Amino acid sequence: MPREQSDEAAWWFDAVYRAVQQIPPGRVTSYRHVAELLGFPKRARQVGVCLKHLPDYDPADPDRHFFHGDNVPWQRVINSKGGISPRGDGGSAANRQAVKLRQEGVQVVNGRGAEESHVDFSAYGWFPSRLPDESDDDSEVEVKSETST
Repeated sequence: MPREQSDEAAWWFDAVYRAVQQIPPGRVTSYRHVAELLGFPKRARQVGVCLKHLPDYDPADPDRHFFHGDNVPWQRVINSKGGISPRGDGGSAANRQAVKLRQEGVQVVNGRGAEESHVDFSAYGWFPSRLPDESDDDSEVEVKSETST
């Protein structure tokens, strides 16, 4: 039987999924930056945990999960070095992430040996100072580079 989430954990998972939904196609950001946007800069690993537990979409039961792999673009979140983090599954999830990013037009450079595949943040990075849905006017959200965070 799955363990029930506390109200705080449920809020955190929902906040992470809503934040990730705002990352534009063809752009990437870091786990750390998602945590910073949510006001918890030390929770980068917890952002990863949320994405790890993102349920798959089930066409047989489409209303089962409000957030799922078809409406949360999990592939747009990578590590703070621009790398696609390995997941201990022989590379299949990292390869799937690279394929999904390439389908969005993101150039993913394949790693060699133990090196991770990576993305150039200067070309594809998305690092706004706040989430677009938190804008208090119609002006564009300021975007900064990863090196300035």
